[in-house]
Amino acid sequence: MRRLDQLLANLGYCSRSEARDWIDSGAITVRGETAEGPAQKAHAADVLVDGEPLDHPDGLLLLLHKPLGLVCSHELREGPNVYGLLPSRWQRRNPVITSIGRLDKDTSGLILLTDQSQLVHRLTSPKHKVPKRYRATLASDLSSTRAAEMAALFASGTLMLPEEKTPCASAELTLIAPREAELTLTEGRYHQVRRMFASQGHEVIALHRTHFGTLDLGALTPGQWRVLPLDFFNPADGASAAKA
Repeated sequence: MRRLDQLLANLGYCSRSEARDWIDSGAITVRGETAEGPAQKAHAADVLVDGEPLDHPDGLLLLLHKPLGLVCSHELREGPNVYGLLPSRWQRRNPVITSIGRLDKDTSGLILLTDQSQLVHRLTSPKHKVPKRYRATLASDLSSTRAAEMAALFASGTLMLPEEKTPCASAELTLIAPREAELTLTEGRYHQVRRMFASQGHEVIALHRTHFGTLDLGALTPGQWRVLPLDFFNPADGASAAKA
């Protein structure tokens, strides 16, 4: 059980100091009765706001189609961010919603957002090896012969990038067209996809993440999102989707 003012504030409805006004207005009920005051303790499942259940009181896990030009940082000095796409109430939640890994502003595609810190740690941990697939557009043609050579190198787990102390983990490269390729990684180093291609003399001019584990974007258009069950990922390995 939690204090009503804390519960409402943490879910982004109002500040703790504003909670009394909400309660005095009669907007908050607990088990069908008008709330007594900010200090009243209650289970989230027993609380209604204007007759509606609390908004995802157990936490949020979102799949978002990230557009170009947005960052995954909460630092306002870095520019517009993906969190501005969400309902304002969700932007006020505590713990805050954050991304599971990051895509830079020049990369589009699938990003997961959550307010569950343990999920962030689990799905970004190298030991779980969650595969992420990217579609890269190159500045110059990549022949099938050269692509085969690069695929063997990327898969070998021996590629060393500048200023790195360990080689990249094994990755899968597939040539789609002379200037289109897919790369599947199980780690997330800084600008890794672009740096891997650059190490072989190929500049990536557009980058889009299509998959995270078993998830894809489906019919989501840039800027759209959908809510996933909090137990979507199997706690046993962090990579397999539970049956919904």
